[in-house]
Amino acid sequence: MKQRTITPAWQHALAEWRAALVAAGRTPQTIETRLEHMRRMSRQTGAPSPALLSRSRLIEWAGAHAWARETRRSMYATIKAFYAWAVETGAAREDISDALPHVHAAAPAPRPADESAYRAALAAATPRTHIILRLAGEAGLRRAEIAQISTKDLYRDLMGFSLRVHGKGEKVRAVPLTDSLAREVRGVLADSASGWLLPSERGGHLSPRWVGKLASRVLPDPYTLHTLRHRFATSVYSTTSDLLTVQRLLGHASVATTQRYVAIDAGRLRSAVAAAAV
Repeated sequence: MKQRTITPAWQHALAEWRAALVAAGRTPQTIETRLEHMRRMSRQTGAPSPALLSRSRLIEWAGAHAWARETRRSMYATIKAFYAWAVETGAAREDISDALPHVHAAAPAPRPADESAYRAALAAATPRTHIILRLAGEAGLRRAEIAQISTKDLYRDLMGFSLRVHGKGEKVRAVPLTDSLAREVRGVLADSASGWLLPSERGGHLSPRWVGKLASRVLPDPYTLHTLRHRFATSVYSTTSDLLTVQRLLGHASVATTQRYVAIDAGRLRSAVAAAAV
């Protein structure tokens, strides 16, 4: 799909929307995700401004993408939120997002990365990518949570080292680290002049998007960094049989969400059926 530059009208509207999102207390992660959605849409649709994008062009653009269901839901939610604000502030005359169809949430479908794929990715990874993979696969962190780790987030408790994780909705949780992973994190942080685990050449830390891209370079299809989070959830549940523990470690608000991350081994199902037999 042809990429275009963002027009001044779009730039002005998105700058004002950013200010509104900040004023509403949205997290930096949420704001950047929403803005990136709208930048992509504005470039690819070719509309000169928010007010001049038609419903038909919006549907044509959305229909040209083979997004995963949750990606489509997230994109549509961004567009609807933007146009609700745009109409309210006068940046657009009408809310064209009402043309977008409702997308139902996907049924639970755990997608843990295959163990051989995970180990092969670790073997092929650079030191920076290696720690990204391990934090997802062995601590269950999201890409944005990995990106934000700094020296102040690693601390020693009574049983070892733990990580203070900055999750969605500004929720902070503690995730214990294995001795091996803690050593690797400590080593990288000790060598970091900026204090960030994953510093950016432009200052600050790497973006969540770039963290995910680095992982994808070594993970074979169809696996992504997020499937390593599924791997972690599945591994913890297979050891503990405790969904609440998995929920707490993943930072989910609902156990129903956690269930979508845990794959049940077929052998375990067979054993359960056998136990019920007369």
